[in-house]
Amino acid sequence: MINEKLKEKVRESLSSVLPITLIVLVISITLVPMEVGTLALFLTGAVLLIIGMGLFQLGAEMAMTPLGQGVGGRLMKGIRLPAALAVAFLMGAIITIAEPDLQVLANQVASIPNPVLIWTVAVGVGVFLVIAFLRILFHINLSQMLLVCYIGLFVLSFFSPDSFTSVAFDSGGVTTGPMTVPFIMALGVGLSAARSDRDSAEDSFGLVALCSIGPILMVLLLGIFYHPEDAVYTATVVPAVVTTQDVVLQFAHALPEYAKEVLSSLLPVAGIWIVFQLVTHSYRRRQMLRMAVGFVYTIVGLVLFLTGVNVGFAPVGSLLGEGLGASAYKWVLVPIGVLIGYYIVKAEPAVQVLNEQVEDLTGGTISRRMMNTALSVGVACAVALSMVRVLTGLNIYWLLIPGYALALILSRMVPQVFVGIAFDSGGVASGPMTSTFLLPLAMGACTAVGGTVVTDAFGVVAMVAMAPLIAIQIMGLIYVRRSKQAEQAAADLLADTTILDFEEE
Repeated sequence: MINEKLKEKVRESLSSVLPITLIVLVISITLVPMEVGTLALFLTGAVLLIIGMGLFQLGAEMAMTPLGQGVGGRLMKGIRLPAALAVAFLMGAIITIAEPDLQVLANQVASIPNPVLIWTVAVGVGVFLVIAFLRILFHINLSQMLLVCYIGLFVLSFFSPDSFTSVAFDSGGVTTGPMTVPFIMALGVGLSAARSDRDSAEDSFGLVALCSIGPILMVLLLGIFYHPEDAVYTATVVPAVVTTQDVVLQFAHALPEYAKEVLSSLLPVAGIWIVFQLVTHSYRRRQMLRMAVGFVYTIVGLVLFLTGVNVGFAPVGSLLGEGLGASAYKWVLVPIGVLIGYYIVKAEPAVQVLNEQVEDLTGGTISRRMMNTALSVGVACAVALSMVRVLTGLNIYWLLIPGYALALILSRMVPQVFVGIAFDSGGVASGPMTSTFLLPLAMGACTAVGGTVVTDAFGVVAMVAMAPLIAIQIMGLIYVRRSKQAEQAAADLLADTTILDFEEE
């Protein structure tokens, strides 16, 4: 059974990663010629990415989802409110520290010490997970809460240094990555299921959305507090690779580093699982064994995925960006951005976890295929606009403020379930693939055209995080319109049938 599931997950990840691989191969043949060694590095990374993503998805399904749902259900039942809030805060903080993407963010912001940034962001996520818990408990309207939070963020951003605005909004997408999303999504399902009322399914979404706000808020506050002169990013260096042995050595050297990172990240989560079981005895021996196997799959999958994406994809992204930005056809970055954006979101491991949960909770009304299409179209537009920013130096406020304004207006026009799904999707879509392939691509292009990396290249993650907010809610508007048309057609048919019956009599 597990073997069949694993094959299915690997096939899904193959179909997700293959288009990106083919796009890069075509560009390397036509526009930006690459050395054979670099190409071998990229292809090896793609193989690790496919296997790692398949293992991770299966592991998250077997371990993270039941753990999150169990903890969520227990928080709503049999625990006093102060204790439940304390547990929610600790869970949010611990799971954020366990997020590998947070290390990427910490390395980007050189003006703030890594431990300070990591712990501050973790506190931010913990606080907003408490807020999300209270929202579900007291039936608070999600769109109203998001409106207040985002207005507050934009007001605060005007007091933060300009060099920090893009980095701060990038942090919201980066922090809700492959480690946090499966757990927080499952926690939301557990919390709402324990409430078991008419609106519980709708309220299961929105936790990731609110937890994405915490990192943005905290990075903006740190920017004000530390008065940094600049926020920098260590440029990705393409390693000197000549032989196949060099390729193997690059991955062999990186593998233990990422294994250590993932293990240190997952140990606190495993500790939560053990303590939770000792206190509540929620899982039987068979379930415990299955979850233990799931944790192993998650660890191995995440190690392979992060090694593949950081060693194989990041250097090639930077190389492609530099090559395209320096060419006479630099505006080709925009259509290439559309293509890469359309397919890269499918290769984000947490996206597939979200899509499965959406399909399950909506009973197939919102299918994985619909979600994938809406996310792909949204992210394609976002990456295209990001490339326009790289080439022109357009201030990110000209895109973020109208974009979020539109998203918040739409949130008042669609059912609440679509609001939760859309804002959750924003945090989910901007994961490790975006931060380790798209960001180096934008940085490489920005360097080549003579732009300012901190203000012009940063922001691509923020744009990718914003796009699903609009795309999914537009899908919601279409869904509402079609539902009304179907109801009207059914009513007309019933009326016609009644008239015919009356005439026959």
